[in-house]
Amino acid sequence: MSQTTGPATTPTRGYDRLSQRNFQRLATFIEGYSGIKMPSTKVTMVEGRLRRRLRATGIADLKQYCDFLFEKDGLASEAIHLIDAMTTNKTEFFREPDHFRFLADHVVPRLMSTARGGAGPSLKIWSAACSTGAEPYTLAMVLADLSQQISGPRYAITATDISTEVLDVAVSGIYPEAMVAPVPSEIRRRYVLRSKDRSRGLVRIVPDLRSTVRFARLNLMDATWPVEREMDIIFCRNILIYFDKETQQAVLQHLTDHLRVGGFLFLGHSETLAGFQLPVEPVGPTVFLRR
Repeated sequence: MSQTTGPATTPTRGYDRLSQRNFQRLATFIEGYSGIKMPSTKVTMVEGRLRRRLRATGIADLKQYCDFLFEKDGLASEAIHLIDAMTTNKTEFFREPDHFRFLADHVVPRLMSTARGGAGPSLKIWSAACSTGAEPYTLAMVLADLSQQISGPRYAITATDISTEVLDVAVSGIYPEAMVAPVPSEIRRRYVLRSKDRSRGLVRIVPDLRSTVRFARLNLMDATWPVEREMDIIFCRNILIYFDKETQQAVLQHLTDHLRVGGFLFLGHSETLAGFQLPVEPVGPTVFLRR
């Protein structure tokens, strides 16, 4: 939960805006911690998001907030909340639908033909930067339908994000009804429950589907990742665009290290591996096979 530093006082005149020095200190910390670039064009956005933290902490203005972070060692308690405030969490069900068609038509059949034995899951899938959970729950819907059609596969999905706030939403599996509009109606009937109080306009992912996804916090900038290796499928979409080239290379290398030979990596449609030396080859639109 948020740390409260005391009752708010009246903001000092002019200190409800970020100075160039404080913006640069924030941008440097955010990029170092999360890899997310914060150019000067983002200053208004940063100020707006930080004002929510002022209300939560009781700090009077942005200058005092930055003093708390950088002069009074406030980062120890505030870093996660600061990053939560800064992260952009655009997501939707069946986003970039070609990926899910390719998954069902090509990737899963190929992986099932070389499936590993044993009592555990046949397929291990990781949704990195999963935001509020639409991507891993979409994966679960597709795989659950395939399981009924072809008597398999068994699967387990790990979903991670740097933001604790979005992970709380993901674990609950509760969304505005409009958010599931992209889900095909027959799939929606099987895996989405409408609220008994229709005036609330909320839906929830069915318990059986929620149980197939394990959510955890993970920072892609960390030196080691507490995620199982030998993944069959990794989705890491629309996050690399926020990183510089050096960070992209490091993250991509780490991702491929967690992917088994013969496994598949999915990136966002606006992302590319051009210029990177990685042990993968393209097999579909921003879909790559681990060599």
